Amino acid sequence: MHKKTIKELSALLQSKQVSSVELATHYLDRIEASSHNAFLHLDRQQTLAQAASADARIAAGNAGPLTGVPIAHKDIFVTRGWRTTAGSKMLANYESPFDATVVDRFGKAGMVTLGKVNLDEFAMGSANENSAFGAVKNPWDPLAVPGGSSGGSAAAIAARLAPAATATDTGGSIRQPAAFCGVTGIKPTYGRVSRFGMIAFASSLDQGGPIAQTAEDCALLLNEMVGFDERDSTSLTVEQGNAPEDFTRNLNQPLAGLRIGVPKEYFGEGLAQDVEAAVRAALEQFVKLGATLVDISLPKTALSIPTYYIIAPAEASSNLSRFDGVRYGHRASEYKDLQDMYRKTRAEGFGREVQRRIMVGTYVLCHGYYDAYYVQAQKIRRLIADDFQAAFADKCDVIMGPVAPTVAWDLGSKANDPVANYLADIFTLSTSLAGLPGMSIPVGFGAGEKNGKRPVGLQIIGNYFAEAKLLNIAHQYQQVTDWHQRAPEGV
Repeated sequence: MHKKTIKELSALLQSKQVSSVELATHYLDRIEASSHNAFLHLDRQQTLAQAASADARIAAGNAGPLTGVPIAHKDIFVTRGWRTTAGSKMLANYESPFDATVVDRFGKAGMVTLGKVNLDEFAMGSANENSAFGAVKNPWDPLAVPGGSSGGSAAAIAARLAPAATATDTGGSIRQPAAFCGVTGIKPTYGRVSRFGMIAFASSLDQGGPIAQTAEDCALLLNEMVGFDERDSTSLTVEQGNAPEDFTRNLNQPLAGLRIGVPKEYFGEGLAQDVEAAVRAALEQFVKLGATLVDISLPKTALSIPTYYIIAPAEASSNLSRFDGVRYGHRASEYKDLQDMYRKTRAEGFGREVQRRIMVGTYVLCHGYYDAYYVQAQKIRRLIADDFQAAFADKCDVIMGPVAPTVAWDLGSKANDPVANYLADIFTLSTSLAGLPGMSIPVGFGAGEKNGKRPVGLQIIGNYFAEAKLLNIAHQYQQVTDWHQRAPEGV
């Protein structure tokens, strides 16, 4: 049962071959028996109550395509009834009085919450090693990182602990863990998915999206996730007439005539040979499907790392200033005065990586440095976006390349080298800085460092609001390959 896709599970539920309660119980049993540390909080009673409600909707004949299907939520989305920790000691016991918009929409669609999944603290990281509640283990290789920050979401899908999971992407945090865990994930155009109830890291970059086994599953999930939200000032609306957008509408379109841009900057020094081989083979498969490969250049790619690591920490410094021990969250038990409480609370509540980014962000926002660093980074951000627009204007329809320079590295191997972690995001950061949609699909395996094979992901980048096109391209590839169907040994 756990190896079936969302579409397959939906058909079984609608035909009453399985009940939502039975399905939820099956997944909860698997989660409790797992050793991946993917889940942070379960509530069997609440999950089964939601499943019983879904069964009642199905029996009454008013169910939607996702009614009764289980889902796991990244612990960055606030949830009523489940703890929301953001992977931090600062929020270790926090329970929100309301649901995030994303959670609420899936609830109204009748999906059943299995629990909250692990992540890098406040979504800051590329390996899921920064969680205050321990690192997630990659289901393909327990010695490997699952990617971050949505490592818990990707690991839950790879280990078949859930058929669907929410995730967020600030600089690659959907695409990179999806690649490392051999599953499918999509980051929509910035503003497509409401950020209301998503604990903020970098507000001009954070974007929610789904992770699942297939592109078709991601399309079904996006149908519920996307939509205007008046409670989010950055929320956008793009509707087809008077109806919400249907992301499954193009899933059967042939790829004949598709122009795929292949950036030379994505295939230079630093790209591992095993990753390049898998990506090149995937590109050749697209040629067989009727597409044409076009050599392009994204010359500002190398500038995306310094640009991102100025803008994102600056916004994090501002967003995380609210966690001061006064209103909610962790508070130091002993302190002399208000200033001492601030210092001790934040020193105790935040992990090393979060502290590092707050300090960097505060520095670049200081008087005398704001113009020299933050303003200049915003100017370069515009130039990075212009590179993409120049490519889409007359050279290509989509852009493809590797998600990361290497396969997943060993747990702990880069723990004391934050720069090495940052460099692993070289191919995903520019897409986030430009606000473009991008996705990752599994296309093969590379050699692991110590313990066999580890998945490789192909990144597909489109122009603004091209999510349906990306999903169709991925779906067509998945119709003629089986990488997305493969599961870790023993799953």
